[in-house]
Amino acid sequence: MKKNNDENNVLNQEQIDREETAKAEEFLAASENKDNSLSKATADDRLEHHAGTDLMSEEDLVNDYKFHSKVKFKKELVKNHVLLSVRHLKMYFKLGSWPNYVKLKAVHDVSFDVKEGETFGIVGESGCGKSTTGRCIIRLYDITSGSIYYRGQRISAGDRWNRKEIKYSKIHAKQRIGALNAEYAQKSEGLDEAAKKALRADYDKQIEEVKARNEQVCKEQEKKIKQIHYDNRHVSRKLMNEIQMIFQDPIDSLDPRMTVEDIIQEGLRIQGHRNQAENHKKTVEILKKVGLVPEHASRYPHEFSGGQRQRIGIARALIMNPKLLICDEPISALDVSIRAQIINLLNDLKEEMGLTMIFIAHDLSTVRYFCQRIAVMYYGQLVELTTSDELFKHPLHPYTKSLLSAIPQPNPLSEKRRKRIVYNPATAHDYSKQKPELHEIVSGHFILANDEELVRYKQEIAELDSGEIVIRNGREMRREDIDKENAQEIGIRDVTKEAPAEADVEPAAEETKPVEEVKPAVEEAKPVETKPAEEPEPVEAKANKAVAKGQKVEDKPAKAPAKRGPRKSKKE
Repeated sequence: MKKNNDENNVLNQEQIDREETAKAEEFLAASENKDNSLSKATADDRLEHHAGTDLMSEEDLVNDYKFHSKVKFKKELVKNHVLLSVRHLKMYFKLGSWPNYVKLKAVHDVSFDVKEGETFGIVGESGCGKSTTGRCIIRLYDITSGSIYYRGQRISAGDRWNRKEIKYSKIHAKQRIGALNAEYAQKSEGLDEAAKKALRADYDKQIEEVKARNEQVCKEQEKKIKQIHYDNRHVSRKLMNEIQMIFQDPIDSLDPRMTVEDIIQEGLRIQGHRNQAENHKKTVEILKKVGLVPEHASRYPHEFSGGQRQRIGIARALIMNPKLLICDEPISALDVSIRAQIINLLNDLKEEMGLTMIFIAHDLSTVRYFCQRIAVMYYGQLVELTTSDELFKHPLHPYTKSLLSAIPQPNPLSEKRRKRIVYNPATAHDYSKQKPELHEIVSGHFILANDEELVRYKQEIAELDSGEIVIRNGREMRREDIDKENAQEIGIRDVTKEAPAEADVEPAAEETKPVEEVKPAVEEAKPVETKPAEEPEPVEAKANKAVAKGQKVEDKPAKAPAKRGPRKSKKE
């Protein structure tokens, strides 16, 4: 009985998978204008729940009715070749337990678009929300608020904003009704019954309008909440397979109990590819593509180096044939030489497979080489977003300048003069009067600022373009200061070139100066005359004297020096 139930469950799951695959293929065909005979959808389903001003035109809405899927779809994204669109993304985590829990805003109101074939970079310090943004895109987290679109279809959404809209609409309606009743009570004093009735009818009409408006807002938001839940439950699996991720730590992201072949084939097996010979062939091809050999397929992750483990992670992502690849700091745990290999490998794979990439990293210099556009994040928010060349030409936000000043310089002279800029938001900004918003200060250059800062940034761009100010290592420098530094650097180089080598030139003799006589403060003591010591008379002279005096001289043989034997110890 149990066996029959299992078989029925398998058949039902296969039927569901086939239906979802057919729907996904219909959707993709429709997105490419191949099939326009699809069912009608309501206009309200096409509206973004948080941005009432960013709506499609009436003509686009009429054409969009033909789409079969009830999942929210934005046709203008497909027309503009936008592969991924993130709109007002918010991801909050609750720490602790009720009622003493704390809300951590990991990502707050982040919006950006990634076009087909583009490499989009996200940079910032540790803990700023870069990796959380990537995990939200791949649906590892259920986002708190906002929407994420892939190929025009919404793949993830949150309802916090809509629930807050219902909550505060009721609060404001209640406050408005209370204010109207208080106003009626004040005006009705001293009036007769007829005047009070007329005044009461007027205020009752206003109260009914407030209640009707509140009820309409609540119904609209509840409808959008239902649409959000429907979209989250009916995400196309085929679309999600086109988004893959390379994780930050190659050690923790690989199962130590599985061989390399099992790790790479795991995604294929989950998607129903059961042919072992075909899966093995795909594994061998992808291993060769990432610079490994087929013999590595039978080994375990602990038998490889850090760079090889990262290549295995890349192979696991590429075997699913993705269109969007999220690289979550793939080079942060690797040596410098291995970093260059991984970057070159990703560059080659991008050109070969036509990949679109989101590259997350700390180092701005690496992102400048690898990405077309760069987004700078700080404390869960985007502070600056522009192209790579524009960011290094016009770095406006103080945090961007701080990141640029942290890049080490290859020239030891300029590295010695490099000054690190420390970013302190409490002193760099004054948001007490007006909160900042993301503004487009130049075409394609977005920055988080209020009106006062926006005027200052525009003046700074004008000075940079005129050449009055130059950005060097993240610092704003006048032309005169740069000329002085260049002159000092040239002078130091000339001195180092003219200085002879120590091995080729002999050290010159030091000039000796005559020592001046120093008169002592106390009179010097006179030296005492000492007679030289008399030398001892030889033995023959003594003998001659003795013979002259008539004395006998005894011939004593000279004693031979005694021979010393070995030293005896005290014990002996």
